[in-house]
Amino acid sequence: MGLFTVAQARVEVERLRPVLDEIVVVRADLVELTAALTPGGAPTGLGGLPERKAAEARLNELMTEVQQTGAELKGVAPLLVDFPADLDGVPVLLCWLEGDAALTWYHRADLGFAGRRRLPD
Repeated sequence: MGLFTVAQARVEVERLRPVLDEIVVVRADLVELTAALTPGGAPTGLGGLPERKAAEARLNELMTEVQQTGAELKGVAPLLVDFPADLDGVPVLLCWLEGDAALTWYHRADLGFAGRRRLPD
C-alpha cells in the first residue's frame, strides 16, 4: 500500500469509525468472556466458550478490515491506528488513538509513539 495524505487519512478514519467502535465493544466482550471462563471467574450474561470464540473471530475480522486499508494497527488496548505518510519529505505515521475525536497527531516513523506531535495547521 502507498502513503496517505493527511486528508486521505482523515477520510479513512471517519470511514473506519464504525469498525473502530465495534473493535472497542468486541474487545471488552472478549475480555469479560475470558475472565468468566477462568477458574473462579465471575459469570457473565454474554455467554461462554462459544461466544468467546465468536468474539475472538470477529475481533480478528475487524482488525483485518483496518489493515486492508493500508493503515497499521499498532495496538488494541488502547486502540491505536497509524497511517504511513510523508510530511515535508520526512517519513511519518499519522496517528489516531482511541478517544481522539479526529486525526490530529503524527510521529516520525523512526521515533514511535513517544515522538507524537500535533499536525501542523
